[in-house]
Amino acid sequence: MRSFIDLDATFSGQPRELGPVLARIDTGRGREQLFEDQVPQVLRQLTENARIMSITASNAIEGVIVDSDRALKIAEGAPRFRNRNEKEFAGYRDAIDGLMRRDLHEPLSLPLLLHLHRQLFEHAGGRGGHLKSDPNFIVSFEAGHREVVFSPPPPEETEFYLREAIDRYNAAKRDNVGHPLIVIGALILDILAIHPVADGNGRLARLITTHELLSQGYGVARYISLEQRIFESKNTYYARLFESQQGWHTNEHTIWPWVSYLASILSGAYDDFEERVAQARDTVGSKQDRVRTHILEHAPAEFRRRDIDRALPGVSPATIRLVLNELRDAGRITVAGSGPGARWRRA
Repeated sequence: MRSFIDLDATFSGQPRELGPVLARIDTGRGREQLFEDQVPQVLRQLTENARIMSITASNAIEGVIVDSDRALKIAEGAPRFRNRNEKEFAGYRDAIDGLMRRDLHEPLSLPLLLHLHRQLFEHAGGRGGHLKSDPNFIVSFEAGHREVVFSPPPPEETEFYLREAIDRYNAAKRDNVGHPLIVIGALILDILAIHPVADGNGRLARLITTHELLSQGYGVARYISLEQRIFESKNTYYARLFESQQGWHTNEHTIWPWVSYLASILSGAYDDFEERVAQARDTVGSKQDRVRTHILEHAPAEFRRRDIDRALPGVSPATIRLVLNELRDAGRITVAGSGPGARWRRA
């Protein structure tokens, strides 16, 4: 709740460079409906790609890794799991799917937060849905030993802090005290500082971020994986969070390092979104050009042919195979294995 105690102090001093980033984000939000009307098939394909990437990346940030083949099967609804990682993977699948299916998003509340946490661990033994009962600390091993870098409020104070943060956030949102993304950023900073649950705080915070972005009309979270962008910049993610948490207990912290980072993630997502839509609508470049550009500039460093199939609706498998072989022969990509399960990697 600390970020919402003194609103004038928290929301004053906005960095000058943040303004154009927020303007870019709002421009992107304004174009979403246009794309939904013009290229619905492309957006459906982007949604499925983003879904799988988000489930995979948000878990990977916390060290929960699932083999890519199994990840795809679980994302598609495989009912059996081989280990705990797969169970937690399925939990994030259920939670993110629930958020993405909603047309109307209920106001954030403590019961909703606990519901999302319960979903995260529903397949892994039912430990979700409860606030922490023991102290938890944010630690670092960068110096070669365990070092506590932030001490969240103790368990007996957690519910009070969390309810206050949510109530004050909803009031700030209702009263339009700042740009929606700034207010969302302040909320997520507080939730991560409170660290309200024993396990899954990062994943829970990312789910709440998605919920609030969608509720405020920032639908890019449906089409581009914000979790993947965070995973790719996770060192910066932790550094900016650390900067903004300093002085949090005494309300002497600054939200701007963290909010600026979150804004950069969203702005980059809109740039990526519009570029992918433009590629799909482009009638000048050949389909082979589209495949070539996607593989060399947009696909993950390692991918499978089916990943390209999903990313480029309307392009035939034969065209994709042709370009893959051409790039392999030119030394631009390498391949391990054969057939549909082959793993391709940019050289």
